[in-house]
Amino acid sequence: MSFAKLIYHIVFRTKNSVPAIVEAHEAELYAYIAAYMKNKQYHLYCLGGMPDHLHILVSIPPNVSVSEFVRDVKACTSKMLKDNPNFPAFYGWNSGYGAFSYSPNEMPMIENYIKNQKRHHKSKNFVDESIEYMQGLGLSINDE
Repeated sequence: MSFAKLIYHIVFRTKNSVPAIVEAHEAELYAYIAAYMKNKQYHLYCLGGMPDHLHILVSIPPNVSVSEFVRDVKACTSKMLKDNPNFPAFYGWNSGYGAFSYSPNEMPMIENYIKNQKRHHKSKNFVDESIEYMQGLGLSINDE
């Protein structure tokens, strides 16, 4: 018998960081993503973000690669956002993404971080925070 529980914190931003996720309608996008996750039988733990980026805390099965997951989520949400007049500034997602794995006991910390995005980003923007985080991991970030 095999068992795997792979928990990822996925982050991606709008093309050129355009603030296209209108706060008054973000719940509509989040509901769409939640329904997509349920349909695909992914386990969505938490979802949130800002006008220029999204955070998804999710468990995906081992037969689905992270890049495949992100590609599919971006494709389905891109179509929905482009077809929806509530998101007139949306014209695509940036090509890159961040994906970080976590153990189940770290999930409350990550969920809290995602749920408090608006308060958190009052003091630091997404790009600056991403660069700082990546440097802390010993990685470099390229701006696509």
